[in-house]
Amino acid sequence: MQSYAVVVDPLGTGQEYPAAFGEAGVEVVAVMSLPEPIKLYAASWHPENFRHIHMFDGDLPALARTLRGYDPICLIPGSETGVELADALVELVVPGTGHVPELAAARRDKWAMARAARSAGIPRLQQICSDDPAEIDAWLRETGLRERRLVLKPPKSAATDNVHIVAPGQDWRPFFDQIYGQVNEFAIRNDAVLVQEFAEGTEYLIDSYSVDGRHGLVDVCRYTKVQRGDRIGIYDLVDFIEPDHAETLAAWPYVRQVLDAVGILNGCAHTEVILTADGPRLLEVGARPAGGGHQMISKLATGDNHILRTVAHRVRGEFRDSYELIQHVCSVVITAPHAGTWRNQEIFADVESLDTFWMKNFYYGTGDLVPAPAGLSSMLGWVVLATPDKAAMDADYRRIKELERRIQVDPVQLATTP
Repeated sequence: MQSYAVVVDPLGTGQEYPAAFGEAGVEVVAVMSLPEPIKLYAASWHPENFRHIHMFDGDLPALARTLRGYDPICLIPGSETGVELADALVELVVPGTGHVPELAAARRDKWAMARAARSAGIPRLQQICSDDPAEIDAWLRETGLRERRLVLKPPKSAATDNVHIVAPGQDWRPFFDQIYGQVNEFAIRNDAVLVQEFAEGTEYLIDSYSVDGRHGLVDVCRYTKVQRGDRIGIYDLVDFIEPDHAETLAAWPYVRQVLDAVGILNGCAHTEVILTADGPRLLEVGARPAGGGHQMISKLATGDNHILRTVAHRVRGEFRDSYELIQHVCSVVITAPHAGTWRNQEIFADVESLDTFWMKNFYYGTGDLVPAPAGLSSMLGWVVLATPDKAAMDADYRRIKELERRIQVDPVQLATTP
């Protein structure tokens, strides 16, 4: 008898589920939360990989009845856009196999996450979410944050979409206006703006997989990011660290508290934290597999990843509490100095000759109009390095960054009206 797994929005990283479940003899049923994938995920939608596709038309009970007919072993989100619908469906289709229903908002909305952390007594950043500039201004006065660095961002977006840093004493209102009311990269109108104190320290991605409330560590990545003007969170380097590394030991106990606070029970999560001088501080939690090619490099570094953990749990009932770093791996992110026409993509033609080279991917070439550096969606490309020799990997990273500094981009010439 055929076994089924339901994946809501099998897009982005979620496109890997059909093959992974298929190898275990389980067929994936696709549920689409929107009539068409958002632009960010459009290229990753492969309807040819599914015999059964169901579109959500707003009738949740009817969709749940249809999905129960498959008697699925699980119902999970494949991408960020599927998180909320998966949370709404799972108790109607496969009761008891998802997360804490009452905390669903805290697994998608950054302000709800912050309130859940506060309710659990977890150390956190000072922040407010509001659609009223006057309320934000009063809060800044009360907290004494007006003369300190701030971060403004949408409460329900991801991938560093419209994240801005405000210098001490700088007027934050123009950034509020840039965010509020706009439709973000996830096709959601920003009905409020999240304002938080700036966290000084290194950022980490902690990937986890949970089974019945037990949280297993999948991998830990250190994010090196740079700032360009008012934009922060511009990726420069992602590298993996060991499970017994001092930074892992500092972050993982804190992250387990966060996972409990937002109600993670069964499935993938990736949690971003800053290790500050005062200890770890939460940035956000994603209740789905990490994206942006992360599953590939996670497997390269550890032999495992979110997708494989999901199949191991849902099909075979397995749980792993940690991981092994089998080699050093990093992803070097390439960005332009500013928007314009790229003139010399060929400077990266020989990166394959680097001793630790593994893979490269460039989204733009010579003559293409390239975006200003902003977030993951604005990168020019990336180069993956892998080796048992960390010193060799670090040396090749520096060589790639030397090439990046040689990028030539002709600024965009804006047309003027006579």
